[in-house]
Amino acid sequence: MASSLLLPTASHIAALSSLHIHGFSTSRIQQQQQQQSRFLRPTRVPLFHNAATPSFQEGRSNNASSKAAAACGDDDDDDEDVDEAAAAAALKQLESTSNSVLDFAAANFLPIALVTGVAVGLTFPQPGQLMQQWGVSKWTTSAIFVISGLTLSTGDIAKAAKAWPAVLFGLVSILFITPLMAVPVLRLNLVPRELVTGLAIFCCVPTTLTSGVSLTQLAGANTALALALTVTSNLLGIFTMPYMLSALVGHGSGVSLPAGPLVKALVEILLIPLLIGKFIREIFNVQDFVDKRKQKLSFLSIFLLSLVPWMQTSCSRTMLLQLELTQLLAAIAIGICIHAVFLAWNAIVMMYLPAYWGVMVDDQTSAARAVIIVASQKTFPVVVAVVSKLGGAIGETGLLVLPCITYHLTQIMLDSMLVNFWLNYSKTNKFSTS
Repeated sequence: MASSLLLPTASHIAALSSLHIHGFSTSRIQQQQQQQSRFLRPTRVPLFHNAATPSFQEGRSNNASSKAAAACGDDDDDDEDVDEAAAAAALKQLESTSNSVLDFAAANFLPIALVTGVAVGLTFPQPGQLMQQWGVSKWTTSAIFVISGLTLSTGDIAKAAKAWPAVLFGLVSILFITPLMAVPVLRLNLVPRELVTGLAIFCCVPTTLTSGVSLTQLAGANTALALALTVTSNLLGIFTMPYMLSALVGHGSGVSLPAGPLVKALVEILLIPLLIGKFIREIFNVQDFVDKRKQKLSFLSIFLLSLVPWMQTSCSRTMLLQLELTQLLAAIAIGICIHAVFLAWNAIVMMYLPAYWGVMVDDQTSAARAVIIVASQKTFPVVVAVVSKLGGAIGETGLLVLPCITYHLTQIMLDSMLVNFWLNYSKTNKFSTS
């Protein structure tokens, strides 16, 4: 029994050998794992590693990516700011340019409208010919004078009474003296003959309805005197102009122009519409409404005025296209000379004629400048009414109107230059005296 305790049995030997083999194999496996760990060395992972807590390497790459993304975002924002600034600057430039164009068009609406009417009539004559056959030109002229009556403010006319010598001379000059220029004009030789005939008719009409008063106001001259001359000369001219046309243009052209029917036609086309407009202004008490829209009504009047040369040019297109450029330029030069003579005549007289009788109560220069401007201008709508009424008795209506259009534009241009000269002269004297 003791020997059995001291001597190992076969089972003991087998267990020990199995333990030894197991221990050997375990230590062998551990040694192999240690050798492999020398080469693998895995990255340390935090205890709470998950998708929201990246490793150190991932953090560095993510930080770099976020910085790059932020930099790209800043660049995109800068580009957007630059684009917005460029767009705003372009929009501002476009707005400034459009405003300049609109201001220019508003300031020069009359010549633009007249030239456009002639150009459209030459390019597309059929609509204008149809309108002329329907008698639209008569109604457009009457509508112009209705608008003139609506916008006619006669409250300041009484203020010009104390300058009655200037008013009297202005009326005589407008209605009786300047029409005499038709005699030498008719002696000129232009082809076609309607060019000089149209200029002769233009010499016989009264002063302008609006531009004379506007230029007088711009020059700082006596606006009340200019308004009195404008209203009075256009009213009296309805009755005096037919006789001047019959005696000067009709006799010079060898054509009989009876004054009676022409007076009746002018009363119907000009005087009655003017009185209707004035009646509506005073009786229905629309002064404030009309005065607030005076510029729009002026544009409407100019538009209606441009329809007349459009229709007449359409009807005379064939002859207008045959017109030589040198003859047209000669007619323009003659018109400039005529207006220069009118300005010189009125200026010389007003240098020596006192505008006020007796004591000098107002500025002589202011009254003289008003007379010089208003008494030297001629109105285009009345020419249109006269030519329309004559109905081709002394020539083609389109050819008669064409030199009147150029004359009307050049007289406004020359008078604008004169007003600018007066303004600069006044500023220079004021600066030198101060």
